[in-house]
Amino acid sequence: MNPLHPPALLRGMTQPRTRRDVFKIAGLSAAGLALAACGVQGQKAAPPKEDEMKDFWADQKQNGHVVFANWPDYMPTDHGPLKKFQQETGISYEYKEVIQETAEFFGKIDPVLRAGQPLGYDIVVITNGIQFQHMIELGHAIPLDQSRLPNFNANAGEAYKNRAYDPGNKYSVPYASGFTGIAWNTKYVKEKITSIEALFDPKYKGRVGMMADAQEIGNFGMFALGIDPEKSTEDDWRKAGEKLKAQRDAGIVRKYYAQDYIDAVSRGDIWITMAWSGDIFQRQLAGEPVDFVVPEEGGTIWTDNLLIPKGAANPVDAMMLMDYLYKPEIATELDEFIQYVTPVPAVQDMLRQKAESASGEEKESLLEMADSPLMFPTEADYAKLRSYTPLTTAQQQVFNPIFQSITQA
Repeated sequence: MNPLHPPALLRGMTQPRTRRDVFKIAGLSAAGLALAACGVQGQKAAPPKEDEMKDFWADQKQNGHVVFANWPDYMPTDHGPLKKFQQETGISYEYKEVIQETAEFFGKIDPVLRAGQPLGYDIVVITNGIQFQHMIELGHAIPLDQSRLPNFNANAGEAYKNRAYDPGNKYSVPYASGFTGIAWNTKYVKEKITSIEALFDPKYKGRVGMMADAQEIGNFGMFALGIDPEKSTEDDWRKAGEKLKAQRDAGIVRKYYAQDYIDAVSRGDIWITMAWSGDIFQRQLAGEPVDFVVPEEGGTIWTDNLLIPKGAANPVDAMMLMDYLYKPEIATELDEFIQYVTPVPAVQDMLRQKAESASGEEKESLLEMADSPLMFPTEADYAKLRSYTPLTTAQQQVFNPIFQSITQA
């Protein structure tokens, strides 16, 4: 087997794609929703003043150690990038795969941070969405010192420098991204899908898969109506809910899925479905008859972000590591293993350069990665991608029931 394939294929084919699977299951569970909202309302922290943060960072020193909390399967197994960081800077590291599910992780760290206690982590990875917003609203994340991010500023793609959920990257920098579009089984769907309306087409009655997560399906309901989720209103949510309800009541949807949609479309149980880019890329590498598109009306981009939690013992060392991961050669090493969307565009050319000196299956794999729009979205795709609808705690109480009433009926 190709030496570049085993880590990703083992994640994608012999077990759930851990990163996305557990994140989306969190959105389905009542417990996850309860943890997400618990104690947040009325507890917003005042944003720190600029002078206060200047004074904070002026007082911080490099301590020579950093503790990084991440998801499983999100760092090469040999910790190559972290070892290089240690060799180049003299900063030792501890790497802990302690994040198994977003709401669960937030539920664990929230009371600790509220009590003013340190987590024992200097970097945590949080996906844009409800828990990310809570981290910011509650003052659980330390605003970053932008002067300490030269690699980020030089090498991050423009699409990652001013996200709607964190304008100006005040609190975070992206670690890896993926996006939600439409996949179809080419054995059963012979046309080239381009529009989100294919998910609502009666000719696919009973063969359409939709996602059960409220934010995912809500975005697609809005895309179908020409609404930008990032700028949407409560009235827009209700209109999208009616569109999705009509789709359900017409019998077009076979099932509302968590992670299991990928097996269903591969088997032909469903022919066309909402899908995550990383899942489809893995199935394409395995030779399965699936294709993928970001529909012309729009798709959803999600991003896992690096944050420094309040009370971190080593914030300077943390920022040095965060910025180090934006060196193109390090970002390339990460992306070869993760095989999601990197925030560093130069990785694409570096993979092609590596392919020039490789041969056989290794060369083929490097070129597959470099040429895949699922790892390197086109500019046209980026222009169509939007984040999840930004929701305050109060808005969640309106938004979630609209779409859960469809998927859980």
